[in-house]
Amino acid sequence: MMSTGAATTSSEVSAETRKFLPWLVAVALFMENLDATIVNTAVPTMAANLGVQPLSLKGVLTSYTLALAVFIPISGWMADRFGTRRVFKLAVILFMAGSFFCGLAPNVPLLVAARILQGIGGAMMTPVGRLALLRAFPRSELLRTMNYVIIPALLGPLLGPFAGGLIVHWLSWRMIFFVNIPLALVGLWMIERYMPDFRDADVAPLDRAGFVLFGAGIALLSYVLEVFGEHSLAPGPIVFLLVISLLLLAAYGWHAQRDDAPLLKLDLLKVRTFRVAVIGGFVTRLGFGGMPFLLPLLYQIGLGYPAWKAGLLTMPQALAAMGMKLISAPILKRLGHRTILIGNTVLLGLTMMVFTQIGPATPEWGILWLSLAQGFFASLQFTAMNSLVYADVSDRDASKAGSIASTAQQLSLSFGVAFGSLFAGYFLGHVNQSDAAQAVPALHKAFFALGTITIVSSLTFWGLRSGDGSSISKHTARGRRIDVAIEGDAAAAVGK
Repeated sequence: MMSTGAATTSSEVSAETRKFLPWLVAVALFMENLDATIVNTAVPTMAANLGVQPLSLKGVLTSYTLALAVFIPISGWMADRFGTRRVFKLAVILFMAGSFFCGLAPNVPLLVAARILQGIGGAMMTPVGRLALLRAFPRSELLRTMNYVIIPALLGPLLGPFAGGLIVHWLSWRMIFFVNIPLALVGLWMIERYMPDFRDADVAPLDRAGFVLFGAGIALLSYVLEVFGEHSLAPGPIVFLLVISLLLLAAYGWHAQRDDAPLLKLDLLKVRTFRVAVIGGFVTRLGFGGMPFLLPLLYQIGLGYPAWKAGLLTMPQALAAMGMKLISAPILKRLGHRTILIGNTVLLGLTMMVFTQIGPATPEWGILWLSLAQGFFASLQFTAMNSLVYADVSDRDASKAGSIASTAQQLSLSFGVAFGSLFAGYFLGHVNQSDAAQAVPALHKAFFALGTITIVSSLTFWGLRSGDGSSISKHTARGRRIDVAIEGDAAAAVGK
């Protein structure tokens, strides 16, 4: 058992702690990634119960990922400043409290507020857990430990949609949030026994100005995307808010160039492969990010499937992600990052377009095969993008690069859901969104639009060279193995 006094050093970590610490991080990862997907299949049921249109619940999904994006950059600083045990415990408590209030929320605004609280907790769990593992284990054991821990991150998206469908079919949708509470209690018990208390006495002061500028700019931009197309604001105020959000983000960019320890080190974007991976990944996820939100609407509203069956139809994507993890390294070694990211992006967009052919007459086995194919292409895509992030970044800047990449991933997820909802809402017009005859054609057009964005995003990868990423993929030069960060594998698993 770890003491609760002074900070822990790597040499003081006991064999018992090294045995159970991966389990603790695994529980947190499972809880976080389960919650990222379990809500999707519950959206139609939640909308009916809360008396709103299904597309109006996009904020329930985007608020969670937006909170992750805003608070991930300060999670590492908090762990260094206050200790991994204290911050990890705070993260689990916030996540549990957010889950509890989500289950009690009587309306959409309070549900969104509770999801933000969940997201703040989730933003600290994964980075702080990974930091604890990095300091508790020698480098020679780290890859094996990370691969062991990542399994729950893949199981969460596999079980989430199906579990969410079963819960709303047999119980109240509120139970999808209450299931987190016993998991969180187990996590808190394990933290007291097995979480080391690593700290950094020389941590730089927090970039408070950068945090305010970046957080406010991103939050305001997300709000603009939320209200755009719903006619809740006139065009004038929307344009005004858009300009303010862009000015805030520009001010952060100016600030980051002048601060010695900025929240996000934007100078890393001068590294060509890192810049292409982050920007290309962001644009690609804008297209693909809306699919997990729209597909359950097609299955439940358009095809009339019960929630549990809609969740079952999404499971092949997660299964394919797990299978692709086993073969992605040899594929990248054979073809290289440039070829994969140009060609596979197009294939991913085409599979999204094929969903325009899914209708009431489509056999279920056809949907399963299409879902499996999309899972393979998505997993390879995100594994390639996530690994390219670290190809030419120095070890000293690896954690800073990871913070930028993780933030960009979560932002693109949030904006991707908003884009998907905007397209579907535009094609639906003012009709009843629960009318299958109207919903199916509109969703088909939205899939086509999102697929087009994904295909066009392949152009961003033309800036790569044939040897780029070889230090990771071994495509043209001997190098280290492909070691994808925890967030990367988790992102691939849920189609990020």
